[in-house]
Parts: sequence; structure tokens; C-alpha cells
Amino acid sequence: MRRTTLLPSRRGILAGAALTALPSALLSATRAEAGPRTVDHPGAAWRPASRGNYTPSNRPRAHPLHYVVIHVAQTTYGGTLSVFRDPRTKVSAHYVLRSSDGRVAQCVRESDIAWHAGNWDYNTRSIGIEHEGWVDRPGYFTDVMYERSARLTAEICRRYDIPRNRAHIIGHHEVPGSDHTDPGRHWDWKRYLRLVESA
Repeated sequence: MRRTTLLPSRRGILAGAALTALPSALLSATRAEAGPRTVDHPGAAWRPASRGNYTPSNRPRAHPLHYVVIHVAQTTYGGTLSVFRDPRTKVSAHYVLRSSDGRVAQCVRESDIAWHAGNWDYNTRSIGIEHEGWVDRPGYFTDVMYERSARLTAEICRRYDIPRNRAHIIGHHEVPGSDHTDPGRHWDWKRYLRLVESA
């Protein structure tokens, strides 16, 4: 099924929701963890997105996976999780990484289609990884975040036989039709790909 309705931009939703998301981000995570599920990435915390923010599927059988899409959220880790839990936002990603310690949260099962790329075809064929931070604040791109993200990407690539190269590990700005700039000029692609290769 191809999405034909126009939705608000992902960047506008994330940026606009940052302030309103803060109070709910400070709430206990217990509610978000209700009904624990097995995560796809060992060590990830299950922080489910609203069922109104992704499409249930049976990937890779229903849609083969060809890409990992790297995002920078333009907000905090907690703010991103809150946005994904809000059914009005119509946005999600499979994973979110925290800057300070590389904490990984899984929000959508890999078998399901997260709404992260702004391009339905790419959504169906990719795993989306959000990173806490802002494209113009390189201090958020910590060593531990790069390392944990690269390990996650390497495992995804192994699981679905996705080549570990820049043709298949792409930035959000490289998705056809995207008006986004993330992960931005401060994202160190050479370092990231080296870490993915060695993971």
C-alpha cells in the first residue's frame, strides 16, 4: 500500500514537539514498558512507538531490507521517545540512541515499517536509527554513541545481508525527495563506516 496523503515534515514534528514532550519524558518509563517484548537488538530497551506511528508488516518476507538510514533527531533522547509515543505525530524510527552513554532504545520492531524516511518506498526497505542531538552541535556525537550505533548498524547489516557501505548505509538527506539535512556535515562518515566494518 502506497501512502498518498501528505503529512507534516518529520523535522517539523520533532523540533516542534521538543518542548511539549519534555514533561512526558520526565514521567516514569514504566508505562512505556508495559507488555514487555523481545527486542531485536540485544541490550536495547523496549520503548514502543504508538501503533498509530508505524505500519505492522512481516519484513523481510513482505519487503526486503536494503538500507540503514541514519538520522539526527533535532531534540533530546527523551523528547524523541515522547514524540514517537504520541499518535498525533505520525512519525517513528526503529531505534533511538542517547548521546551521553550510547543507550539504545527500540521503538518499532524491525519486521514493521517505521515512518522515518519521508519516502514510503524507502520506509518499506530500511531500518531507521535516530541519534539524540542537533546537526549543528557536534558535541552530541560522542565516542560511545558512534560505537554503539555502529555496532547496531553492523548487526542489522549481518541479519539482513545489507552491504556495509555508503550506498546502503545512508543519511536521511540522501533519501530521494527528502528536504532534510541530517545527519549533517558534522557526522563523521569515514569514522562511522570504519566502526561498522570492525564491529
